[in-house]
Amino acid sequence: MRIDGSCLCGDVTWRAEIDPERVGICHCTQCQANGASAFQWAVPVPSGAFELLSGELKVYVKTAESGNERALSFCPHCATTIHGGNVEEGGYYSLRLGGCRQRDQLEPKLQLWCGSAVPWVKDLAAGKKIEAQSGKRR
Repeated sequence: MRIDGSCLCGDVTWRAEIDPERVGICHCTQCQANGASAFQWAVPVPSGAFELLSGELKVYVKTAESGNERALSFCPHCATTIHGGNVEEGGYYSLRLGGCRQRDQLEPKLQLWCGSAVPWVKDLAAGKKIEAQSGKRR
């Protein structure tokens, strides 16, 4: 499936060819911190199937919970994470899907690091729902 997206400010744009059956959620504590969320939503994509269309990426290298070094690529202007991957070139990227235009079609098929999942994430359907926020707050 061909997908495309951008960062929050629109400076970085990209496209990729993915397998939608490999879309997943990672509950590791580092993905929670990096994504500023309860989990990270991503899909593995071969580096050759990812194309940066505009902008430049900044890279932060971290040590993952597995002990492996991982490179996190993000927009240097708005800090939107685009993908994670091995420090050396090649292989696969873990493409973050928050900025993907086709995100409504990319239902997660697996979950990783479930032992780190926050307990309330299993029952999000139970909470109060507000369709959109209206008006400015002071």
